[in-house]
Amino acid sequence: MSEILPLETEIRRRIAVAGPMPVAEYMALCLADSEHGYYTTRDPLGARGDFITAPEVSQMFGEMIGLWMAATWKQMGSPENLRIIELGPGRGTMMKDALRAAKVMPDFLKAVVLHLVEISPALEAQQQRTLEPLSMPMFWHPALIDVPPGPAIVLANEFFDALPVHQAVKTEHGWHERQIEIDSTGSLAFTIAPDPIPQFDRLLPPALRNAPDASIFEWRADNVAMELGKRLTRDGGAALVIDYGHAQSAIGDTFQAVGRHAYADPLSAPGSIDLTAHVDFQALAKAVEAMGASVYGPVTQSQLLRRLGIMTRATSLKSKAAAGVAADIDAALKRLISEGAAGMGVLFKAAAFAHPALGVPPGFEG
Repeated sequence: MSEILPLETEIRRRIAVAGPMPVAEYMALCLADSEHGYYTTRDPLGARGDFITAPEVSQMFGEMIGLWMAATWKQMGSPENLRIIELGPGRGTMMKDALRAAKVMPDFLKAVVLHLVEISPALEAQQQRTLEPLSMPMFWHPALIDVPPGPAIVLANEFFDALPVHQAVKTEHGWHERQIEIDSTGSLAFTIAPDPIPQFDRLLPPALRNAPDASIFEWRADNVAMELGKRLTRDGGAALVIDYGHAQSAIGDTFQAVGRHAYADPLSAPGSIDLTAHVDFQALAKAVEAMGASVYGPVTQSQLLRRLGIMTRATSLKSKAAAGVAADIDAALKRLISEGAAGMGVLFKAAAFAHPALGVPPGFEG
């Protein structure tokens, strides 16, 4: 038997004391435990990490986001003091590329103060190294609610998929919360709470209430989405959320683990592999809208990047590149916008949220 990691020892202790642990509690511990959590103890990105995000695929991704921010700022009336807030900024790659592209609007850059929401000391250190050459004011915060009020543009690329997800399983008696127990062989295993969740049917979207037995429904706490909606409605501005997930609430188990660029058992090696679940864009939009903000999309990542001009940008980059580099640009472009199974173009969606007076943000027309 392989060595049990310190976080698994703690999880087993908690289960022994309090009984089976809800999936959301397990996911929160695995990702954000202050001593042993996946995000708090390592840089998981890039070829040597566990996964690659769109900004790491190509500079073109961040450049399109930069043009989106500059155009949105103009639409806001060009406020002189703009908070750019990024939730979960990774290595800072997207922001670096975005602000480089935004140099075409120097007045926009003069207005910017960067606010980065990050829980990982390792990633915060990397972000500081990446963004230091920008020579602009920047601050780090543990949560969105800690960012000072004021007009803002908020970015969240692959942020919401890493927030803890609850799961419920349908039986003939109702919907039961999915939990993690220690089974008869001494292994971590899925189980369900003995009693159904009261009135759970009433919380489900009507189309899902007749789901067959053994169906799984996932949901997240709305606190971050509601804080986002409240901030935009109160202070003005817009948010761009890009993540993988489904446009409409749906039945299905999307709780998964990735380690070394391959799928893994989510109950193996807690704290050493990445855990995610698809984003329910309908539920996200509902929470933001409840606080008064307007919702646009979702559109596919392919649609957004094409509308923002990524094809033109790729042509421009290739015109100045050697043959081998041009081939790399084509490969990166294909990965970002391809609508096939291996591409990110359709699996990833983009939604924009905005102050009601702003109008339709760039890339969401029609």
